[in-house]
Order: sequence, then structure tokens, then C-alpha cells
Amino acid sequence: MNKIGVIFDLDGVIVDTAKYHFLAWKELADDLGFEFTEVHNELLKGVSRVRSLEILLDIGNVKLSEDKKQQFLISKNEEYLKYITKMGPEEILPGASELLDTLDELGIQYVLGSASKNAPLILKQVNLFERFVGIVDGNSVSKAKPDPEVFLIGAKKLNLQPEQCIVFEDAIAGVEAANTANMISIGIGDKKILHKADYNFTDLTGITSSFIKALIETKEKKNKVYR
Repeated sequence: MNKIGVIFDLDGVIVDTAKYHFLAWKELADDLGFEFTEVHNELLKGVSRVRSLEILLDIGNVKLSEDKKQQFLISKNEEYLKYITKMGPEEILPGASELLDTLDELGIQYVLGSASKNAPLILKQVNLFERFVGIVDGNSVSKAKPDPEVFLIGAKKLNLQPEQCIVFEDAIAGVEAANTANMISIGIGDKKILHKADYNFTDLTGITSSFIKALIETKEKKNKVYR
């Protein structure tokens, strides 16, 4: 079973920091004089901070200089940090800790693959940092999802080939990245949005030990084709 590894997205899978991103981006939009809604916030899921700002400015039809953009990126992150530095283990999403326990019992290693540059801090805040064998975050990549770079680096941290990896994602960009990397993609959230995923679950509480074992057996059979 050590021939399989797992890569987790962070926001919306392990913890829900989307609400804090929303509040920070909304404050920025308010300062710029336009409305930013929770529907708009869905467009920023799984997207880098720089790209998120570009999307937000497009929504408000606002043009800024590069220097001003950098200033807003810094101020947005400072506002966001105020929220996440108050996080604790109680903000771990349902089923996440239990799934990590299951993977530990099965001897399956896992890494984090997130666009967030604050991923290490967040994992420390919720006491999960030490459980991951590696972290790939926004500081580690040059290309945002749906480019598969973050997951390909994650596979290397697991010392596995991409086709030996399983990805848990809540954003369509992340699902597409996992699919492009030839990994099994498991969508967590709205199936209508994440329909491109190989498997779909509302949240991690639906991931049972028997499902993981069956998935491993299926994956190992497929991997024999590559050898």
C-alpha cells in the first residue's frame, strides 16, 4: 500500500478559509467602491493571490498600476492574516482528521498541494502541520492551477509517479490540474461544479476506509499497466 500517495488541497478540503478570503477581498472591493459578493468569491477558489486580484479588479472594472496592485496584495494579505492567526483545531472540516487517521493506519503518506502562501501557518494553527510529509504552497510554484505544477511537485515529495497519486480538491481548477497530471481526482463539494472529478463527495465524512482500500486496489491494478 506504500505505492500510493495522497495530495490534499487545503482551503475547502482540510479547513474552510474561503470565508476569511471573502471578508478580506470584500474589504478591498469596498475601498475601491464596488460590490464583491460570495458568488464572485467562488471565482477565486483554487486561484493564486495575484490572479485573484486580477479577477476582482475585472469584476469592478478597475485599472491599477503594478505598484498599486502590489500594495493592495500586501494589505489584503495583512487583513487575511488577522483572521487566520485566530484559527484553531475546531476549524478543521468534518471528516478531515478521521481521513488522515485512516491514511496513517493504512501506511499511506500524504502531502499538501495548495495555492495558499499561508498554508504552513494555517496547518500550524489547527495542529496538523506535523502530520504532512511535505507541503507545496504558493511559495513553491510559478504556475497556478489548473496547471498541474503544484501536484507534480507533490508527487516528487511523496517519491511517487503522478499516476500513483490521489488528489482531494474542492475547486474545478484543482480537479483539472489533477486530471492533467494523470492523478485520480476526488472532488469535495458540489458535484455539478466538480463533475470532471473521477469521484465526488459532499465532504470528507463520506470517505470511508473501505473506499480508500478499494481505490488503492483499483489504482495498483492500473499502475501495473505502466510498468
